[in-house]
Amino acid sequence: MTALPLPPGSTLGILGGGQLGRMLSQAASRLGFNVVILDPEENSPAGRVSQGQIVAAYDNATALGVLGQTCAAVTFEFENVPAASVARLAEGGALVAPGPKALAAAQDRVEEKTFLNGVGATTVDFAPVDSLDDLLAALERLGAPALLKTRREGYDGKGQVWVRSAKMAADAWHAVGERPSILEAKADFTRELSVIAARGHDGAVAVYPLGENTHKGGVLKTTVAPAAVDAATEKRAKAIAKAILEGLDYVGVLGVELFDLGDGKLLVNEIAPRVHNTGHWTQDGCVCDQFEEHIRAIAGWPLGPTTAHARVEMTNLLGDEIEQWKTLSGKPDARLHLYGKAEARPGRKMGHVNRVKPL
Repeated sequence: MTALPLPPGSTLGILGGGQLGRMLSQAASRLGFNVVILDPEENSPAGRVSQGQIVAAYDNATALGVLGQTCAAVTFEFENVPAASVARLAEGGALVAPGPKALAAAQDRVEEKTFLNGVGATTVDFAPVDSLDDLLAALERLGAPALLKTRREGYDGKGQVWVRSAKMAADAWHAVGERPSILEAKADFTRELSVIAARGHDGAVAVYPLGENTHKGGVLKTTVAPAAVDAATEKRAKAIAKAILEGLDYVGVLGVELFDLGDGKLLVNEIAPRVHNTGHWTQDGCVCDQFEEHIRAIAGWPLGPTTAHARVEMTNLLGDEIEQWKTLSGKPDARLHLYGKAEARPGRKMGHVNRVKPL
């Protein structure tokens, strides 16, 4: 059993070498930890700012064994890491946070929504879809338009398609690759909100102010935080986040996307068992940002303060928008966070900018 809290100088492992792993590694370094990344891509963004990187597939048994033996605690930067790999690390004696339960729940959208409703975090109505006949039956029950998503994987608008009538069912089923899916009823929401929350090994919970999100082409474009919400909405969102954290016996930072129906009701859209794009505003809006909070949680340290000291508009820089760094770097209210990715592909997250304003 690993003794907590982990002292500075301990080594932490991160599964995933992308931008979230990079920012987690940078936060860990500020607290005096060493970081080892496991990622199949050589010279990954996170690997370049860490003590070392193991270049191997996420399910490579030898690599997982080395990571588990090297690190006092292991976490992950994205939820498509194989749940079996996380379970293998835990079974080998590694302290893994969040645990396999949270990862498995978030990897299957049917399981996720079933769990959420079970802890009182209400979602839209939904139905599992394993065939075209299932899709047609689900459309009959839920109505059209409805959103068809693959049960596993898919993010930033990938792996999903709107089904606007039964006539579109066959094309939609083909569009998602005829894979196990979920059909979600349309939510008549006025805006999307999100809440970033953390839970420690001791059960302590800390919740950040809500953010309001805008998407473009299925990809998050901006988050403004703290969002303009009344006290009752803030209280409900925080209660939802706490119920999810406790229901999963969760350790670390969790992102919760919410639909605000405008009538005082909130529905959960999705959860992310990791630091989250909608929490990037905390880097310049809070004393303790979401990345440091996650490191604190998994290392058994006290959770940091989540009060906002500034209003922030976070904007993702996608593809060749990265070239705006030349202009943005001269703006007095702009804080640039660039990910060190070599290739600027269309829609690829290359960095973000936080525009900081007084509260």
